[in-house]
Amino acid sequence: MTSTVIPSPAADRTKTRVLTLLKSRRCTTAQSVAEALDISVPAARRHLCDLTEAGLIVAETQRPGGRGRPQFVYRLSERGEAQFPKSYASLCVDVLRHIDSLFGEGAVMRVMDARRAALAQEWAPRLTGSPAERLTKLAALLSEAGYEARAYEEDGALYLEQGNCPNLDVARRYDELCGAELELYRSLLGVPVRRETRIACGAPTCRYRVG
Repeated sequence: MTSTVIPSPAADRTKTRVLTLLKSRRCTTAQSVAEALDISVPAARRHLCDLTEAGLIVAETQRPGGRGRPQFVYRLSERGEAQFPKSYASLCVDVLRHIDSLFGEGAVMRVMDARRAALAQEWAPRLTGSPAERLTKLAALLSEAGYEARAYEEDGALYLEQGNCPNLDVARRYDELCGAELELYRSLLGVPVRRETRIACGAPTCRYRVG
């Protein structure tokens, strides 16, 4: 019987401290992390390895000063950066509110339509094959964008499900964002798409029936 090792709270706290150090860019190697946290170098390497496997940091090989033995230098990945609070959502809401105020009713929808058209132009060449194949590729693109998306079949029907809304604050304030995304999926997949649930309305996922 295989047992599962559950990380201790202390280990999780240490990993959080490692991420904070890398965020500050004061520590970039296992040696510098070990010195800053007063832990052994092997322990620092274990935490760095775990964080790399989790996709929170990335490792690059460098030679100190261009000479000497190569060493791993670590930095936060995009996913790691996302662990730290940002004010992007409030900024977006403020910008859209000003667009509404300055340019009148319908201006926000025109902005969303322009964004949808740009994404459609960028993604369309990558979505080839049958509807099911296009849906799988679309789910992968959405996951790269932070939506935690998956494509699956249930009772003979195709579904797209998103476990995260990276623009939730904006979506709650502006329905136009969700409407533009729905039109984007219809355009890219070339088949009817119907939204069944929506995170912005309190559901655990955004779920779309495709076809």
